[in-house]
Amino acid sequence: MITNVSLVSVWVQDLDESLAFYTDVLGFTPQDDITLGEDFRWVTVTHPSQPELSLHLTTPSKPLSDELIAAMQRAQRDGGLPGVGLQVDDCRRTVEELRAKGVEFLQEAQERPYGVEALMRDNSGNWMVLVEPREFTPEDFEGSGIG
Repeated sequence: MITNVSLVSVWVQDLDESLAFYTDVLGFTPQDDITLGEDFRWVTVTHPSQPELSLHLTTPSKPLSDELIAAMQRAQRDGGLPGVGLQVDDCRRTVEELRAKGVEFLQEAQERPYGVEALMRDNSGNWMVLVEPREFTPEDFEGSGIG
């Protein structure tokens, strides 16, 4: 029986640069960095407050087809791949802290029925959402244009 989610893959362009971004900028902790064979490296990070969930930083490579690798690399260059959602305790403060570290924001912190949300990119162009959650009901979405 499935008990939990323990690993989520994030497609990145460069493992070393992404490892530095996720640890130095976002505050994750390096976990695994293992070379497996000539052309595959297993790199994971965890967040100190959620060590049971690892982010697997990986580049588009074999065993994916050459066509899929090329398509994913194009999507990365265009900034069109989704990343992960990150819960924050103060979205506006977090935006300012990350902006000071050079993070690109696509959407400023905005009030939503479910909390305060901002949209950023990691250093590989992945969209990442920051959410300062609050309790909500389905009625909170009526007339919001969301949902």
